[in-house]
Amino acid sequence: MNSLKFSLQVCALVVLCGSGLGLVSLQSGCAATPTKESTGEFVDDSTITAKVKAAFIHDEVVKAFDVSVETFKGTVQLSGFVDTAAQRSRAVQLARGIKGVRDVENKITVK
Repeated sequence: MNSLKFSLQVCALVVLCGSGLGLVSLQSGCAATPTKESTGEFVDDSTITAKVKAAFIHDEVVKAFDVSVETFKGTVQLSGFVDTAAQRSRAVQLARGIKGVRDVENKITVK
């Protein structure tokens, strides 16, 4: 039964690699390179990005639509324009508080 479960997991991984994610080719075996994420890293980074954006939406200081969030291999890059230094600092603080974030690159500009 364990071999069947393993086979199903491998099949699911192959389907993910070749499906709509399309960012990883089957030829790479879903492996990461210095400039490409593995399928697992892509999913993890997408989750981190969503959690950071959600934190911004629920925060009274940060204007969520003024700050862009991108994540690559656990590093969150924040960019955009805010009205105050307090908004800029708060965005970084919120991003750092998300589980899985390894580093935050702050490229937010105060207007």
